[in-house]
Amino acid sequence: MATQTGKQSLWQQYKTPILLLGGIAIGSLIGVISPGLGQTLKPIGDIFLNLLFTIVVPLVFVSIACAVGSMANMNRLGKILGGTVAVFLGTGAVAAACVLVWVNLFSPSAGTNIQLAAAEVGEAQTAAQMIVGSLTVSDFPELWSKSHMLPLIIFAIIMGFCVASCGGENSPVGKLLANLNDIIMKFVGVIMTIAPLGLGAYFANLIGEFGPQLLSDYGRSMVVYYPLCLLYVVIFFPLYALFAGGKPALNRMLKYIFTPAVTAFATQSSAATLPVNKEACDAIGVPKDVSDLVLPMGCTMHMDGSVLSSIVKIAFLFGIFDMPFTGVGTYAMAIAVAILSSFVLSGAPGGGLVGEMLIVSMFGFPAEAFPLIATLGFLFDPAATCLNAAGDTIASMMVTRLVEGKNWLEKKTVPGGAKRPAYKSVILLKRRYLP
Repeated sequence: MATQTGKQSLWQQYKTPILLLGGIAIGSLIGVISPGLGQTLKPIGDIFLNLLFTIVVPLVFVSIACAVGSMANMNRLGKILGGTVAVFLGTGAVAAACVLVWVNLFSPSAGTNIQLAAAEVGEAQTAAQMIVGSLTVSDFPELWSKSHMLPLIIFAIIMGFCVASCGGENSPVGKLLANLNDIIMKFVGVIMTIAPLGLGAYFANLIGEFGPQLLSDYGRSMVVYYPLCLLYVVIFFPLYALFAGGKPALNRMLKYIFTPAVTAFATQSSAATLPVNKEACDAIGVPKDVSDLVLPMGCTMHMDGSVLSSIVKIAFLFGIFDMPFTGVGTYAMAIAVAILSSFVLSGAPGGGLVGEMLIVSMFGFPAEAFPLIATLGFLFDPAATCLNAAGDTIASMMVTRLVEGKNWLEKKTVPGGAKRPAYKSVILLKRRYLP
């Protein structure tokens, strides 16, 4: 009986990621065995992704505006925003240091024989134009696009401040935002019921159309990059979780991180994973005002996986053109370009390609180098997005530790205003109501 209960508990805990992985596995097999059928299933995958993308923009705006607007304690808001920036920069620096060591041990371009094809890099932008394009839009309707996520976040924060100054959560607009937030999360739950089918169809088409490319001359760079991502997850994600709240936080992270990770890997979109991240943070116990701010900001600013991929791309081009990837100046430039392309340009339309253009222009590579790293960007994107999006969940936990202290996960409000460890509350409930 105990064994059966254990099995049921395990299934209940990991039901969603198991179903998602099962859908992806079946879809991949379809793509390998019958590429034509895989491509036929593409509309089903597109419908699922479109549903996710449709809800992302209202989710980001409403969650941020609601969180800021209902926050009576502006000191707490300052702590959340300051902690968010500190966590993003800190984890990004760790990722940059790891990848620099890694590419010097294992060259991503070793044994690669690629014939360069002529290509145009495109019109270069000044730094001022990039900053303006990343932080603002020229017209209000342009805010309501997933391509302008960073301007939307800034607009939502300002809107939240205005709501707070006009009555906060008790004002008509504050109540409206709170209700909308609840409705949107219900909508997310509805979308996720079809996630295994949608991701399976998406992968069937992906493997059917692009499968052979995985075994091309870019295979060496993938052999370098994907194990690096795996090591980063295995080593640093647990360390971040331990910092966030000790062993209880680590256990919570291990229990709930798989669903966002699988969704991000499959969809290759941090924005599409945002609703799933919200559910994971709620299940972990991250305060709502923290997750409502950290997660949307993480979509555009917390890019550990993208930092890893950018520096691997740079090292790849150095190897292709027989240039030594050594020296403090080269490393500093690589880190600066990686952070700029991942942290800032991710919020701009076509930010990924703009970042790759930036790599080519900043290091003086010929225009023919652009399609090389554009292809690498496509091949690296699943793992990079997985690290980016799953890392957002852990970043929310770390920010909570900075705001509420290391024992935040053990605190749970009970009637009378007393504080009791959450696990003790669960035990008491089981004793009282379960046989």
